[in-house]
Amino acid sequence: MGLLSDGGPAVRDRIGRAIFTRVAGPDGPDSRARIHGTPGPRWFGPDRPVRRVHGDASMFIGGLAALLHQSLHPLAMAAVAGHSGFRGDPWGRLQRTSTFLAVTTYGTADSAQRAVDRVRAVHATVRGTAADGRPYRADDPRLLGWVHLAEVDAFLRAHQRYGARPLDAAGCDGYVADMARIATALGVPDPPVTRAELAARLAEYRGELHATPDARATARFLLLNPPVPLVARLPYGVLAANAVSLLPVWATRELRVPRIPPAEGLCVRPLGTAVTAGIRWALAPTREGTVPA
Repeated sequence: MGLLSDGGPAVRDRIGRAIFTRVAGPDGPDSRARIHGTPGPRWFGPDRPVRRVHGDASMFIGGLAALLHQSLHPLAMAAVAGHSGFRGDPWGRLQRTSTFLAVTTYGTADSAQRAVDRVRAVHATVRGTAADGRPYRADDPRLLGWVHLAEVDAFLRAHQRYGARPLDAAGCDGYVADMARIATALGVPDPPVTRAELAARLAEYRGELHATPDARATARFLLLNPPVPLVARLPYGVLAANAVSLLPVWATRELRVPRIPPAEGLCVRPLGTAVTAGIRWALAPTREGTVPA
């Protein structure tokens, strides 16, 4: 009783700040204030679906699922393995990604465009040769399209399963359309604007997708050897198991990730809902969502 009435809010605040700092970095509070406090027009109004999805704790699961799914394109995986340095600085990469999502989702139109321009400048320098001898470029429209599709699909699936307020059918289409605005700015040609179009475009990539040794190593890193403190291993494991449950069965087979479908409904998803709700509870006092929102 004393914990809830006296220490509860303080405990929740400490947990929330620890999570927020991990995701947004030490400059997260300043970034959040700048993103929301700078006056000016935005790409997305306050009622747009993208704001609801990106501000929900379900993004923790969606983000992991997106990384696993994206790794199944050999050229995209080669670019990540050769240039991102995600293993040496996984939290830094997460913080840069979360800040980009926050700026483009909630920031002014000018700051969103500047964030996009920075990403495009980086993409222009990333090129090389995959293990199978094929050249790759991070600004290849085909690769940009795959990364975008896998990300949108994972974020939306996670939100619909674990989000506090799932979207209706129109809202799902609205989210895909909102994300198409960002994708177009990043150089993705003709991105989908409805959920049906998203599913059709994903299917078009199926013949190009398979797990390389780098993709399987990435899955092992993310699922078995995550860069999280010992005390966070159990909740992280729950999030990871639920991220796997969002993937197509063929994808988990390619990555050699074990899954037991009957167990997903009995315990994996309920635990995922509980952990996501716990993260949402911890972040609620200061409205610090999964991005610096």
